[in-house]
Amino acid sequence: MAHPQTDRYFVPAQSKAPIMASISLFTLMVGAASWLNGVGWGKWAFFTGVAMMIATLFYWFSEVVRESLAGHYNRQVDVSFRMGMIWFIFSEVMFFAAFFGALFYARQFALPWLGGEGDGVMTNALLWDGYTAAWPTAGPDQVGGQFQTIPAWGLPLINTLILLTSGVTLTVAHHAIKANARGQVLLWLGITIGLGLLFLFFQAEEYLHAYHELNLTLGSGIYGSTFFMLTGFHGMHVLLGTIMLTVMWFRTFKGHFTADNHFGFEAAAWYWHFVDVVWLALFLFVYVL
Repeated sequence: MAHPQTDRYFVPAQSKAPIMASISLFTLMVGAASWLNGVGWGKWAFFTGVAMMIATLFYWFSEVVRESLAGHYNRQVDVSFRMGMIWFIFSEVMFFAAFFGALFYARQFALPWLGGEGDGVMTNALLWDGYTAAWPTAGPDQVGGQFQTIPAWGLPLINTLILLTSGVTLTVAHHAIKANARGQVLLWLGITIGLGLLFLFFQAEEYLHAYHELNLTLGSGIYGSTFFMLTGFHGMHVLLGTIMLTVMWFRTFKGHFTADNHFGFEAAAWYWHFVDVVWLALFLFVYVL
């Protein structure tokens, strides 16, 4: 086993966590797709996948924590962790870029083309004669049904302020950990976790309002599809970030971190700030414009 001060690189033992995570995600996504398509067992498969994923995350986190406390990590491992987290966040940037790309393509290219602008004159005349391109849209011939959009200056604005505030409280907690003020870390990190849960609560309220009162669903044309894909996956990331910060809270409570050794906290903070930035883009391009 490598000592933290040596140059030897620690290679962990084989872990079941990656295959467990793959099975959990597969169960979750199959359940979600089946539930949305009216399959009876889809709902239970979805929640089973969620429970499996949460259990896998905590199992995986516990493995890494045990390795860290055993003193297996040195400077080389720390650099690897930082590079790994950077590439992980970059992959998440590309993930959301794909959905934002779908939104921009639909608004800037597909919609005008169907509406008869530019090269779409013939398409409009033959397929959707009389269709006017306007965003948001339920599609030609109202294939997505009538719906109303969610005003940007209601719950979305409140959730924006909540996430921006959470970024500030997390930064305060980060400065506190650098000053070895564990009580302050627990306080401000706890507030950040609470704000994350409050965001998720308001998003659930927004979804219920959209489905039951506005008739805005995943089937509401391209607008409904992109709206729920972008905001829904962002909500999943907020949930994951909240779980990560909760783990960091308990690690701080247990005294695992010092002013010079707290990358686990930093990694969770990086992820949370990334989630904040994505929400700002969502608020602007999905709700406001």
